[in-house]
Amino acid sequence: MIERKNRKVRQGLVMKNAMQKTVVVKMEKHEKHTLYHRIVARSTKVMAHDENNECKIGDLVEIMETRPISKNKCWRVVKVLKKAD
Repeated sequence: MIERKNRKVRQGLVMKNAMQKTVVVKMEKHEKHTLYHRIVARSTKVMAHDENNECKIGDLVEIMETRPISKNKCWRVVKVLKKAD
């Protein structure tokens, strides 16, 4: 049996859930600026597959990299870590 390589697992906030079985997740990372040596926040928005439509705006979710599901979707929601109030 062929083993798969490790997949990326990230956490992010759900920004939009207006589509069917799809959510937009904002992932943030903090890195040091190369010239000014300050900590800079960078963010990326990705589309993730939400099979059961259980995510709401403001939820903290864990997403995992997967095969391309559509033109823009190559992440899927693994679990909801924290529900929005």
